[in-house]
Amino acid sequence: MDIPESARIGPSTKFGEHVVLGEGVVMEAGCTVGNNVTIYADTHIGPGCQICDNVVIGRLPLKAPRSATTTAREFPPTSIGERCILGTGVVVYRGALLGNRILIADLATVREEVEISDLTIIGRGATIENRCRIGKACKIESEVYVTAFSVLEDFVFIAPGVVTSNDNFVGRTEERFKHFKGVTVKRGGRIGAGAVILPGRVIGEDALVAAGAVVTRDVPARKVVIGCPARVVRDVPVEQLLENQGWEGT
Repeated sequence: MDIPESARIGPSTKFGEHVVLGEGVVMEAGCTVGNNVTIYADTHIGPGCQICDNVVIGRLPLKAPRSATTTAREFPPTSIGERCILGTGVVVYRGALLGNRILIADLATVREEVEISDLTIIGRGATIENRCRIGKACKIESEVYVTAFSVLEDFVFIAPGVVTSNDNFVGRTEERFKHFKGVTVKRGGRIGAGAVILPGRVIGEDALVAAGAVVTRDVPARKVVIGCPARVVRDVPVEQLLENQGWEGT
């Protein structure tokens, strides 16, 4: 492989076959890079990261003529913290900011202007759209779709197959551009498998959305909701509250 003169590679970093590095890439000590990896210009990768085969880091978003949330402009370089793991086929766009000890599993995508805090897990095939913020120690399981403009606070759990949305007009009329809004999941909120969350809805702190529920209005803190549309059925059991888990301060 050819390493540009402007790139800076730390000691004990190992590369597989057919790796492409852009100008100004910084990789700190002890990283492992698999085969067929592309790392675009100015990307910064912290020490001890593991980057598996066929990963792409720092690519620019594509702007279609009818894109509603993608902007054609300059983005800051991608930055990845220490001891992160990027699984096979992961794509991380330019302008993403990843903290420390994050796992992004195979085939997941993290778009531009996304911030992910320490210790969070992004599951296999999950998509984190642009302009999202994800807190620390979250678990976003396989095939989850996190729509643009969403905020997930610390210790959030989202089960497989959950879908969020940000457009109440379903792609029609110019009025929709005034009202785009993702979802918000407050600290410790949990969403069960296959649930659907409508645009702008807020899942309260330590609330629980049952599997298959369709959330059409805000969910109060520490309540369990079920059904279509989702309705409150009871309080979250005391022993399940985040404050009683023993690792809240992690």
